[in-house]
Amino acid sequence: MKQVEIKGIIPPILTPMNPDETVNTTELRAQVDRMIENGCHALFPFGTNGEGYILTAAEKQLVLETVIEQAAGRVPVYAGTGCISTRETIEQSRMAQRAGADVLSIITPSFAAASQEELYRHYATVAEAVDLPIVLYNIPARTGNALAPATVARLAQIENIVGAKDSSGNFANLLAYIDAGKTKTNGRFSVLSGNDQLIIWTLLAGGTGGIAGCANVYPHTMASIYNLFVQGKVDEAIAANASIASFRACFKYGNPNTIVKTAVALLGYNVGPCRAPFNYVPEEGIEALKKVLAENAEKGMH
Repeated sequence: MKQVEIKGIIPPILTPMNPDETVNTTELRAQVDRMIENGCHALFPFGTNGEGYILTAAEKQLVLETVIEQAAGRVPVYAGTGCISTRETIEQSRMAQRAGADVLSIITPSFAAASQEELYRHYATVAEAVDLPIVLYNIPARTGNALAPATVARLAQIENIVGAKDSSGNFANLLAYIDAGKTKTNGRFSVLSGNDQLIIWTLLAGGTGGIAGCANVYPHTMASIYNLFVQGKVDEAIAANASIASFRACFKYGNPNTIVKTAVALLGYNVGPCRAPFNYVPEEGIEALKKVLAENAEKGMH
């Protein structure tokens, strides 16, 4: 199994699209370079902000292979391979392993309600089928299924399940994951924040970083949260984390994925809109974004 330290600020990198909604690999390569050159510590293609929920299996492979090739070993690449069925999750995870991914990020199954035993068996079966580090991904507001801390503690006993990303927005749940990870008997279990506002607090509590959608807009600012923290500059890290509040306030105008991608497009990058139907931002939202982006640019955020 690859040995990858699960840490830092990891953008769920956008999937740029052409006007006909095909994947724009030229711009994807440019975004890979932009993320790395601004200090991000890893890349996570076709996560939530990468619209993994709406890409075909062939498109996911194209995106992953493009990101791996462009990253060229400069940073680890996480592949979002979770699907509704265990069978398809294994297929996608094996595809990612063949493509050269460093880590698998596996979201909980969605739509159908799953018991904790079903979730445990799902992840345990996938872990046995591949030889890559796995990060569990909890985002119950989107999937309808929450990974309980007790289940995380059980899964942590599996050698190649090495961490968890919590996007519940419930800090108590994230803290419980950190405690659950302490049960791992064969090495470190890393916990990442999936909520950008909680990254510094996650680090202070013993977590190791965050998978941060806002890093698509502000890669340097977001990466600095982790860098300042490890330098012992905690007050500066807290300030960097707080600086994204005005941008996040714009999430009220639409799906956060759509707001993030729209903001990157407004910065002048040819990423296109999100794939329909998840691509509407009202005019007042566009104006609010333009105002916030301009204000933050004056502050030196990028």
